[in-house]
Amino acid sequence: MDAPVAAAERAARLRAGERRALAQAISLVESTRADHRGQAEALLSELLPFTGGAHRVALTGPPGAGKSSLVDALGAQALLAGQRVAVLAIDPASAQSGGSLLGDAVRMQRLAASERVFLRGSSNSGTLGGTAPGTREAVLLCEAAGFELVLVETVGVGQAEQAVREVCDTLIVVALAGAGDEVQGLKRGLFEVADIALVNKADGAGEAEALAFATQLSGALALLRPRSPPHVAAVSAHSGRGIPELLNLLAARAKSLRDTGELGRRREQQLKQAFSSALSRELLARVAADERAFTLLPELEAKVRSGELLPTAAARELAAALFGSSSRA
Repeated sequence: MDAPVAAAERAARLRAGERRALAQAISLVESTRADHRGQAEALLSELLPFTGGAHRVALTGPPGAGKSSLVDALGAQALLAGQRVAVLAIDPASAQSGGSLLGDAVRMQRLAASERVFLRGSSNSGTLGGTAPGTREAVLLCEAAGFELVLVETVGVGQAEQAVREVCDTLIVVALAGAGDEVQGLKRGLFEVADIALVNKADGAGEAEALAFATQLSGALALLRPRSPPHVAAVSAHSGRGIPELLNLLAARAKSLRDTGELGRRREQQLKQAFSSALSRELLARVAADERAFTLLPELEAKVRSGELLPTAAARELAAALFGSSSRA
């Protein structure tokens, strides 16, 4: 069977709602094997006309902020509203051990039990920025499978990690009162690009502190981003506080993004960035496979290590040897 027919059959199974077909397709786009990359591209080409319809929401923040519990609560609320929910949970655990999926199923029990939810745990495989290889493509596959809300839970990241911005329409940063997210430390990073900032665990003994921190955070972000401050709220995944309001806010935001054309602009920019990243990976792979580079690299690396040559100059020398001198100044 030739590749186009195989891709069409895979696409048809995925579109028909076969969860196994979706899981296999995501494994395909996450694979680094050359033959799998070709199959993944053929499959995505078949499915592209059926993508783009979901609201892509990413939740990020430091470890211990309660992201998984919040995804579980938000997803459960979306189910009550009749939506189909896909969760892509990125974890630093080993892809071979399956630790990611097991841990997420434990933390998201309400979602794991529903037939209208697709829950996928993926290893970040050392990728920076909180996402995993293939996350953007996995989102497209979930959309093609008919899921209306795609939630991406990132690895616990610091404020400098912004790669997740490139895979979502709405970025939610989850914080905790008294957990290193002090207002005085807000300068750059995730809060600068967040659409929504949530202070989680606003319940029990920590309720008053969480509410106070949410007020401080709101004021600080209004100063940091006076033209477009993010929505700030205190929530509790445990008690459900603020979760219905959060789902309503997401629905209103999704409509606004589409009505104003901002969604199209944002996704076009993301595609441009995805092309740039893919081009960089492809060029590096070609350089690594080039016999001339194989000969020159050890010499250039030795000169860089000894301080004889600057890294930038060494890179330019290698590029000139492989591709010729640039005609531009």
